[in-house]
Amino acid sequence: MRAPIGDFDTAVPAPDCLDELTAPVADAVRRWTGAVPADRIVYVETDPQWADTAVFVEHYGRELLEQSANCVVVAGRRGGETTLAACLVLSTTKVDVNGVVRRQLGARKASFASMDTATSETGMEYGGITPIGLPHDWALLVDSAVVDLPYVLVGSGRRRGKLLVPGKAFAELPGAVVLEGLGV
Repeated sequence: MRAPIGDFDTAVPAPDCLDELTAPVADAVRRWTGAVPADRIVYVETDPQWADTAVFVEHYGRELLEQSANCVVVAGRRGGETTLAACLVLSTTKVDVNGVVRRQLGARKASFASMDTATSETGMEYGGITPIGLPHDWALLVDSAVVDLPYVLVGSGRRRGKLLVPGKAFAELPGAVVLEGLGV
């Protein structure tokens, strides 16, 4: 199979390579029910040393920068309660944590979650966190620009490998809320 975007040596429909994914991501692919068929989610094998976006696009092609998105875990606090959520924004932008995220979560204060919290709560590797397979009780805040792309390159749950996902599929994930201006 040829990857729908980018130039990768290995591209496989995600349902055909579940053993390459972390358990929560593999489970989400197995249970996939969205309008976009699961086999349109494509796993591409990549070298973990190139996992971070800036280095990744230098190695795999600068054109991928405009088609890549980052998924980050945020923590909203109000009183003594902390709410975890994930945000998905284009790699060319940054998450508006103190504005859009804070308001959407109804938090007094919002910040990026620590690496330990992000990895332990998602069951994914830092640098590979993906919106597919997040805890079901989390909000997934998705920038509208991500949904508009035909295909988006995101993490696979591991530093090795990425997923190529039709943008509109993110709007159908559990807890997804599509927002204008999440990425600034």
